[in-house]
Amino acid sequence: MSDQGPEAAASGRPTTGQALARSLKEAAARRERSRNIGALRHLAPFVRNHWGDASWSVVFLLASTSATLGLTCAVRAMVDGLTGERVAAAAVDSWFLLLGGVALALAGATALRYFFVTKLGERITADLRKAVYAHILTLDPSFFLKTRTGEVLSRLTTDLAIVESLMATSVSVALRNLLNLIGAIVLLAFVSAKLTGLVLLTFPLVLAPLFLFGRRVRKLTAQSQDQFADAVGYAGESLDALETVQAFGRERSAAGRFGAAVEQAFAVSIRRMGARAVMTALVIALVFGGIVGVFWLGVHAGLRGEMSWGALFQFAFLSVLAAGSVGALGETWGDVQKAAGAMERVGELLAARPGVAAPPNPTPLPSPPRGELALEGVTFAYPGRPDLPALRRFSLNVRPGERVALVGPSGAGKSTVFRLLLRFYDPDEGRVTLDGVDLRQADPVEIRARMALVAQDSPLFSGSALENIRFGREEASEDEVRAVVRAAQAEAFLDALPQGMATPVGDRAKSLSGGQRQRLAIARALIRETPILLLDEATSALDAENEQLVQRALDEAMKGHTTLVIAHRLATVLKADRIVVMDEGRVVEEGTHAELVARNGLYARLAALQFGQAA
Repeated sequence: MSDQGPEAAASGRPTTGQALARSLKEAAARRERSRNIGALRHLAPFVRNHWGDASWSVVFLLASTSATLGLTCAVRAMVDGLTGERVAAAAVDSWFLLLGGVALALAGATALRYFFVTKLGERITADLRKAVYAHILTLDPSFFLKTRTGEVLSRLTTDLAIVESLMATSVSVALRNLLNLIGAIVLLAFVSAKLTGLVLLTFPLVLAPLFLFGRRVRKLTAQSQDQFADAVGYAGESLDALETVQAFGRERSAAGRFGAAVEQAFAVSIRRMGARAVMTALVIALVFGGIVGVFWLGVHAGLRGEMSWGALFQFAFLSVLAAGSVGALGETWGDVQKAAGAMERVGELLAARPGVAAPPNPTPLPSPPRGELALEGVTFAYPGRPDLPALRRFSLNVRPGERVALVGPSGAGKSTVFRLLLRFYDPDEGRVTLDGVDLRQADPVEIRARMALVAQDSPLFSGSALENIRFGREEASEDEVRAVVRAAQAEAFLDALPQGMATPVGDRAKSLSGGQRQRLAIARALIRETPILLLDEATSALDAENEQLVQRALDEAMKGHTTLVIAHRLATVLKADRIVVMDEGRVVEEGTHAELVARNGLYARLAALQFGQAA
């Protein structure tokens, strides 16, 4: 029987549209509180982890910049020599040899700069991807009640791709042009301090559109990413339930909703691209307009003899280099703003902390394990639903090796008991213990290592049947796998597959029937060899014949194990040492099948409805 899980609709729950509007409003508020590119600080630890590549990147960035600036000095020497009174052929050759040598140095330094900067960027992005995904896996189910899986996947893919573009390409371009700009200004001051001062006067005019439009670009980028994440989230939900969508003939509606979300994201992107285009045009116009004006003054200074023609040529080269660097920085600034918006969203994932985590000094569970379970006066409500407790002052003691069945109507709180035992959540009141240790004081990893779960609809994974079974215990030998396959009555259909257990079973094992998938899930639980078995309608997807076979296998597997069973099937209930009847999060009856039927209470009514004369 299903229980009052977090996915159930509650009275007064906001609609999808209201929830979306609220999430977009909250995202916008977060962006308002952020400070421009501050979100990129999350990348600093990843850079420090690869200080060797970072150091080489800096070395070759400086070498590339020095060679670029050296090229302008070589041009000045050549022009001054050529405009002199007497020009010897040997001198001309030496000037061109100098130019060629500087150009070769520039080529080598640029190639090495590109390699190390790009390598560093790719490495940081790969580490960031791994870190984000590993962190997501530590988050508890309550996080995913507030954040859709599609939204998380969008941040893991689309947003990280934007960060990757920044680290692998834009950072290299930005750093190179920033150093070129600084070096060019320094050399310009040496060539002509007066003209350099005029060049610097144009800089505030250039920086103004960078900051004004850059902030708008960042906001529009983050808004576009939020819109696209919503589209991806909806697409993921629709594809997960594709058969239901097709069965109800809702393909056009689903495609329409996804298309509308994509169009909204596209509309925001158009506004972002327009703002960036205006910013780029203003920067280029102001930079080159200022340079042309200053160069005009320089030509007149050369005609008056105040500057050598070589100095004028160097000034021209440096001015163009500085102007080109500012223009390129204007281009990359948009990329930085875009990546800052993406990194802000990724940073929110990294900043999320699980509500359920191991304490600083966890209490070790007793060894060897006994398999004793207890829930003492537990009250619990799912996050966001404090007014609808799933359990109310619930108490249950399960002795080592005991087989206990939990029965009751839908929403009674049965599956919630399992979630608390696995420490997916902590109770609001009361405590849950395993072998006498309060689960709050224990490491969740150690707790779950002592339990094996077979859910009503146990998810399987792409890959082979063998890989799905070994998901329970990776180091299991083939003989051990074969033994649990036989115990789960899965041997016959697995041997009939083209490659036996090595046959790929498709995405979520959809190439198998529901009963076959459930038997694989049972084999996966049995391979763990844990002292506690949690069976949530483990045989619900099997036909009568297979149910009888699997029930026999489970009977053998449950010997010597503490077993909690959520069930309404007669075979499971009859063989339980004790039946606990739940209603509205409380224990209302307890006893054996015969005792409970004789009381003529809730269990007797359920048994009459479900089992008919067999009750």
